[in-house]
Amino acid sequence: MSRLVIGGLVGAFAIAMGLAAAVAPIVRAHLGDVASASSGAPNAELPEPERALLGARQWLNTPPLHGGDLHGKVVLVNFWTYSCINSLRALPYVRAWAAKYQDRGLVVIGVHTPEFGFEKDVDNVRQADAALGVGYPVALDSDYAIWSAFGNEAWPAFYIIDANGRVRGRVPGEGGYEQSERLIQQLLSEANGAPVADAIAPVVGVGPQAAADLADLRSEEAYVGYAKAGNFVSRERVGENAPRLYHAAPVLQLGQWSLAGLWTVGGEFATLNDAPGAIRFRFHARDLNLVLAPSMPGKLIRFRVTIDGAAPGAGHGWDVATDGRGSVQVPRMYQLVRQQGPVADRTFEIQFLDAGARAYVFTFG
Repeated sequence: MSRLVIGGLVGAFAIAMGLAAAVAPIVRAHLGDVASASSGAPNAELPEPERALLGARQWLNTPPLHGGDLHGKVVLVNFWTYSCINSLRALPYVRAWAAKYQDRGLVVIGVHTPEFGFEKDVDNVRQADAALGVGYPVALDSDYAIWSAFGNEAWPAFYIIDANGRVRGRVPGEGGYEQSERLIQQLLSEANGAPVADAIAPVVGVGPQAAADLADLRSEEAYVGYAKAGNFVSRERVGENAPRLYHAAPVLQLGQWSLAGLWTVGGEFATLNDAPGAIRFRFHARDLNLVLAPSMPGKLIRFRVTIDGAAPGAGHGWDVATDGRGSVQVPRMYQLVRQQGPVADRTFEIQFLDAGARAYVFTFG
């Protein structure tokens, strides 16, 4: 499953009136730590998908939530996962709506449905929540139960539910933010019996959360694990789940990539067995991101980034210094390149100075 299954980079906005299954009132925001849902059945009479939502085994920023907790509230459900660039670029809007409308009856619920194994770790998600400023309730959906109950197909995705429990808007993927906020205002007006028609304030993401430069985006996401990998051009064939010495391809075409050094390529990620080792990628985009993790929790792995063989300078990403140096210590997405000048086909290389780096997927913006 790709990180954005449908909707492209701009989600199609759909208003769905009178769906067959009414979504019952869902939550009241109580901020706290992580809580496990009780084994009782306070939501047993609710239909799917809301029963699956409220049946989440663990929550962040709230005690377990039940069906009566949000009577008369407008609810925004946001499916996301914390290492996904599409999810990250949507977060500034979700945070802004949660802060702007919480006192007028809007409750935001994040549903964290992971793509990678490390995103199932509750401590990793908790740390990501704190780093990303996510303070609203988050349901952990590591078994995809909520995702499946909603019939969801995208990271991110938004479901906007009125005070009577009906899904009134669905937005798969990025985009449609002004329409989504207008619908939130409309539903709050209906619920409160008073107009809510604030100006749509511009939302500006910072660093990796900044909007993509679609005009110069010609590179597509590329997975490193063999289960979804494509355009791999080292002369050695991938040795699935076995250590193999790889050599960098001397020439790369746009979208092609290669490994150098002793790597074990698994289905989800490739692990560097011995340092040094490198990955090269020929890309065309303002931003280049790479999901990385250490093979041992907390291990510090140093790296150096180059663009066309030189230090990135002003084109360095959020997680890289101007001389190209950086490090990996926690599993997440790392922004390695943000070009300031004209965007053209360029060759990116990351050289790891320590063993144990895990590389998952390249994304662009």
